[in-house]
Amino acid sequence: MELTLFHYIVGAIALIMLIWNTVEVGRNDAANIVNAVFGARVMPRSKAVWIAGIAVIVGAMASSPVMETARKGIFDPASLPGINAAISVYIGVYLTNTVLLYSFSAYGMPVSTTACLVFSLLGAGFALGGVEAINWDKSSKVILGIICSIIVSGIAGFLVQRMFRGVVRDDCEDPQVIKLHGPWMAGALLTGLVYFLVMKGMKNVALVKSIKASTFDALGAPVALLIVWAFLSVLTFLAIRFWGKLISNKLFAALAVMGMIATAVAFGQNDLANCASPGLAVFMILQKGELAGSVDVHWFWLFCCGALLFMGMTTKTAQRVTRAEVNTGSQGDLVRLYAPEWCIGVAKWIIPKSGQDHALAPKQKPTKVADKLQHYDALRAAVITSVTGSVIAFASGMGLPVSTTYVAFAAVISTGWADKIFTRGDAALKMGRTVWVVFCWFFSAFVAAAIAGVTAKIIHLGGLYGIGIGLAGNLAVRYVMRQRADKHEAHLKEQALARKKELIKNAENGENIKFASDEDGEQL
Repeated sequence: MELTLFHYIVGAIALIMLIWNTVEVGRNDAANIVNAVFGARVMPRSKAVWIAGIAVIVGAMASSPVMETARKGIFDPASLPGINAAISVYIGVYLTNTVLLYSFSAYGMPVSTTACLVFSLLGAGFALGGVEAINWDKSSKVILGIICSIIVSGIAGFLVQRMFRGVVRDDCEDPQVIKLHGPWMAGALLTGLVYFLVMKGMKNVALVKSIKASTFDALGAPVALLIVWAFLSVLTFLAIRFWGKLISNKLFAALAVMGMIATAVAFGQNDLANCASPGLAVFMILQKGELAGSVDVHWFWLFCCGALLFMGMTTKTAQRVTRAEVNTGSQGDLVRLYAPEWCIGVAKWIIPKSGQDHALAPKQKPTKVADKLQHYDALRAAVITSVTGSVIAFASGMGLPVSTTYVAFAAVISTGWADKIFTRGDAALKMGRTVWVVFCWFFSAFVAAAIAGVTAKIIHLGGLYGIGIGLAGNLAVRYVMRQRADKHEAHLKEQALARKKELIKNAENGENIKFASDEDGEQL
């Protein structure tokens, strides 16, 4: 294939867009990894981001050196009218995804990069290749897998949290309760994490393959998991027996951190293709003239992609995503959120109408992390991270795609529902925000498909001029969204302050009331 000036410029743009898109994924998808730990005030967000960021980099470096550049067969590049059409699809997908992810992140909205990428490929592939270019069987499986992951995460989170809360009640640091129930509960959560790490995070390691063959494959998964649970339960029992109060106070907090690390490793390993595959596809087309296939990626470039994900997690917009999600699932009375009036109306129809606080979750209390109030306790944080990791492992084992964002958000809301947090404080606003987030999930998918299709068509027809138009539109939308999102944040502060004054006015000893949402801060 003879390369022209167009192809060299496209190659440079693809590299820039790969870097850009990876940072955007870090702003949104990767930011969801630290929500549970920060919401429970197990550690400051900055420290959680560093720990999770390192785990993301490790996961990225441990990912398969061979990536599917056609994104699991969503569409057939060979059915497109030439190599330039395929390049137009991938560049159009990047231009669409970067602006969509930035816009949602600026407003603190969790959105799936997996779903955005899949629907962008569908829209762009359909625009340039027609119905024949789309692999409808594979696309249906992808969409079904995403929906199933949300349902499974929601059901699992609700059942596990309701069972554990029924045992522990409102004090997950009570030495007597932890001594009696801590071992089997910790064993259950750790078993899910071990299964997650072994079956998902380290499945390509030779030693793990050998252990898996002699345990899970030889005994069968149910028996092997039962043995692992018994072993970890006994180990936890001995730790409580010898270290007593120290373990009792930190057991669920430690489990939450381990769950965060496990999820971060898997995210870096398995979601890297969301950032890199379109750009790698362009490079493969330019180097080999092939429209579909796989490409070898050196470990150094995997490390760089992991570092870019970490960089995105440290941004201001990533902090907004974290703040919004922990407020949505907060067990507190006052939250700092936005939801349209129609969503709040739907929420009032969904939530209980007794008007009384029947929440099983404990009242907010300060922790040693700068004496800040919790949005939820360490028990719930541990369940959120463990369920998130376990559902991802289960879906992956079934060969189904899964969205880290959707699974994590479903776990936060379902555990909150189990704790009956939607009978307390700003219940209608919290549930309204949940309705708004779910609506935006569907909305973002259709918008991604439509914009990617139009952008790919413009690039295919206009060449470099088309790319210039797409890039100018991307930057213009980003500028407008940044300005509007900053004003939106300021308005949210004013609304929360007004509601706080009203709560203080109507409460006894109101001057002493504090709220977790007051202590989230701009720099988390």
